[in-house]
Amino acid sequence: MLQFFEFEADFVAALRCIPMQVRYKLDTCGIKLKLQHWHSFSTIQRQKLIDLPCETNKEIQDYRENLRSQVFEYFNTYPSDLPIDNEPAWMQIEVIPISVVQHAQELNFAIAITQWQSLTPLQRFALIKLSNSNHENNNFLPALQEFGLIP
Repeated sequence: MLQFFEFEADFVAALRCIPMQVRYKLDTCGIKLKLQHWHSFSTIQRQKLIDLPCETNKEIQDYRENLRSQVFEYFNTYPSDLPIDNEPAWMQIEVIPISVVQHAQELNFAIAITQWQSLTPLQRFALIKLSNSNHENNNFLPALQEFGLIP
């Protein structure tokens, strides 16, 4: 899953923000990583969080423990836990989450279910995160374009 999106290009080179693929892993392993935590890590540590696999149960557990240890090393406290969804919306291909549908509609676009199904889980994850009401949504339109959902 070593992939950065084009819409992340303005910040991913310096790794100043948490890339989508790491955010995907955070949701997968149930860790709430603050930007303050991310900034405290060295470039090598950030790259390791990008490179480490987080797909099988063992990889997920190893990723979680590694990250918890890193945060504890810098802050003498563990990061908060996130609830882990056993059936996350980005793995659901039968229905497009309402937040994604609504944000596309606000831009006068509609996403067909076949388009949603053609996306990778990471792409679906990105659209869901970018359409959350607490996200500034600046990259939602560029993501739609990058993923080939609109011209």
